[in-house]
Order: sequence, then structure tokens, then C-alpha cells
Amino acid sequence: QVQLEESGGGLVQPGGSLRLSCAASGRTFSSYKMGWFRQAPGKEREFVAVITPSGVITRYVDSVKGRFTISRDNAKNTVYLQMNSLKPEDTAVYYCAADMTYGLKYSASEYDYWGQGTQVTVSS
Repeated sequence: QVQLEESGGGLVQPGGSLRLSCAASGRTFSSYKMGWFRQAPGKEREFVAVITPSGVITRYVDSVKGRFTISRDNAKNTVYLQMNSLKPEDTAVYYCAADMTYGLKYSASEYDYWGQGTQVTVSS
């Protein structure tokens, strides 16, 4: 099993930046693909980004391509989401998730472990 804890959320003006972190417990972090999802009020949880266990392959939802970067440090059991050029529509609770099964996954239902989420608010 793995336990996840997000941090780094907050209030930022449009055009600003934030870096989210997700710290994982357990010795097998490097075996998990890691995903970031977000959920805005009244909306379903949405895929944002995923990174393979080695960190070589990443994928993003179209709306964040070129603005967000997912990365990981397996030595620190941590995955990051660097968010630049933030827009009001990026406002949501952001969750990290872990999955050990084969292949990239883009649906929240396919991830086994979740953090508690961190609020990101983009507003002037």
C-alpha cells in the first residue's frame, strides 16, 4: 500500500505559478505510475497529468499542455506538478493518485490510492 499527501496549493493571481507536491509513504514508490487529477465544484474529477514509474513518459490533458509539468523524484518518494500561466479555470481541488498496473491510465476509477487533495484557487 501507499499513502499520499499533497501540499503546495493556495491562492494565486491569473498568470501566476504554483508547485504542488505529493509525498508518498512506502518502499515501492518507484513502482507506481503517478497521476494528478482535479475536481472543480459541481464537476467530475478530471485527469490532469500522469508520469510513468521511471519518469521517462508523461502525458497531459490538452488544456494544461505547455503550462503544467509533472515530474518525480523517486529518491524522495515525491511527485510534483509545476503549474505556470495559471487561469481561473484551473481553480479546483488537486489530487495525486498512484497505480501499479501496467499502462498509462487517464481515468480516476483506474487508480488505487489517493491523497486528500489540495485547493488551488486562481483569482484576482
